[in-house]
Amino acid sequence: MALMTESHPQSHPYSALSPDCVLDALDSIGLRGDGRLLALNSYENRVYQVGIEDDKPLVVKFYRPGRWSDDAILEEHAFTQELADAEIPAVPPLALHGTTLHLHAGFRFSVFTRHGGRAPELGDPAVLEWTGRYIGRIHAIGAVKPFAHRPALDIDTFGTEPCAFLQDNDFIPLDLKASYAAISQQALDGVRRAYDRAGELPQLRLHGDCHGGNVLWTDAGPHFVDFDDARMGPAIQDLWMMLSGERAEQVRQMSDILAGYEDFGDFNPRQMHLVEALRTLRLIHYSAWLARRWDDPAFPQAFPWFNTQRYWQDRILELREQVALMDEPPLAI
Repeated sequence: MALMTESHPQSHPYSALSPDCVLDALDSIGLRGDGRLLALNSYENRVYQVGIEDDKPLVVKFYRPGRWSDDAILEEHAFTQELADAEIPAVPPLALHGTTLHLHAGFRFSVFTRHGGRAPELGDPAVLEWTGRYIGRIHAIGAVKPFAHRPALDIDTFGTEPCAFLQDNDFIPLDLKASYAAISQQALDGVRRAYDRAGELPQLRLHGDCHGGNVLWTDAGPHFVDFDDARMGPAIQDLWMMLSGERAEQVRQMSDILAGYEDFGDFNPRQMHLVEALRTLRLIHYSAWLARRWDDPAFPQAFPWFNTQRYWQDRILELREQVALMDEPPLAI
């Protein structure tokens, strides 16, 4: 199956994704929109809630052109379907006309049932344990086989390469460039030391971006959404983003999460050496992500503080703090 096509000639591909294009895309697979469109909070892709004639609204996701191959997208779809088949509350795309990935006017898209919910109360031990239990179940499925078409979360893809991109493309102010280069290299050295302390760890299929914003909570418990960043990596990647607050509070939170997680799988405590290392990689990767997307008109509007003098000064201070944190003992569990 090969859906990749040439990009649109406009300044940015998404400029061609008009409301009419969205409705025409749905019509092309036999879904009649009633004209109600609500843009949902997504910048990497474009996601809309769409009213459907004589039926419940659906969610349609238009994938950023050029980011993932068709095989990588379909692999994500297959993973979420595996989870749903195991009665894990993930949200797979609908299979329509024999496929979950569709093409219209150069845009690849998928359709999902709508799942409402609220942000989880991550200060509640019961919520953390419940969430940990489901992440444990996700990882039990994720460990069955590897991804074949999706990359791993590692130091090169989330650290070394993003740093090089920022340095080579003149996003950092000239008077701060040397300081950022120095502290980012110190930070990456700290990440490498943390990985050395953790040693060899199993790599499994992950959600990849498992923070509170991608967990919708209802009275029936959580629903895990947006597996767009699914990739191979250590289990701790799907746990540490649930932590917040001071060190003692994070220890308690992790204990609550693991109380549920370990009902379905073992957790190697050596992974705790990676918490601040993975946080450091995410911080570096996030800056490079904004830089790579700066040609998308939605990004300067949504992130006006990016690429200012203050922004880079704050990033330098942030990485200095991370260098110190990575040399501290890991959270005790």
